[in-house]
Amino acid sequence: MQRSLAYFFCNFVIKYEFRQGFLCNVPLFCPSGSLVGVGDVISQQLIERRGLAHHNVGRTARMMSIGFFFVGPVIGSWYKVLDRIVVGASKSDAMKKMLVDQLCFAPCFLGTFLCISGALNGLTVEENITKLKRDYTDALISNYYLWPPVQIANFYFVPLHHRLAVVQIVAVAWNSYLTWKANKM
Repeated sequence: MQRSLAYFFCNFVIKYEFRQGFLCNVPLFCPSGSLVGVGDVISQQLIERRGLAHHNVGRTARMMSIGFFFVGPVIGSWYKVLDRIVVGASKSDAMKKMLVDQLCFAPCFLGTFLCISGALNGLTVEENITKLKRDYTDALISNYYLWPPVQIANFYFVPLHHRLAVVQIVAVAWNSYLTWKANKM
């Protein structure tokens, strides 16, 4: 019953494309938590090869909460701000948006994601800083291999209200890497 209600609600919101107020983010941040969770399951099962008996459900729940309450709302809002900063839809505008996104937003977002993950995993401030120093540069370089071409295509071809959905599709693979990196002790 719950699945049916969620399905119909998200379809209703997407169909009518609410562009004002909180509802415009509903179809955007709902999948974010789920897809960060899927990324963590893939990380634990395929990368770390934990097996179902040793799957850390609490970790998956923590990663999903980061997706629901941080990733979806922040990225969804960022795309709206970015469209105000760089106005237009030409190829050069898409390149400008990608550069602003990758040079200004991505480094801050990635660092914040890793810090939130560390805090939710119970790291002290000192441990979190040490982990951030160890993992941040490698994660940022990996980010730069994947996201610039995705974002150029996203900013050029995809309407604003569907950008987070496109990013979240690609992000299943990215989330698998990121949750592995964030939870590697």
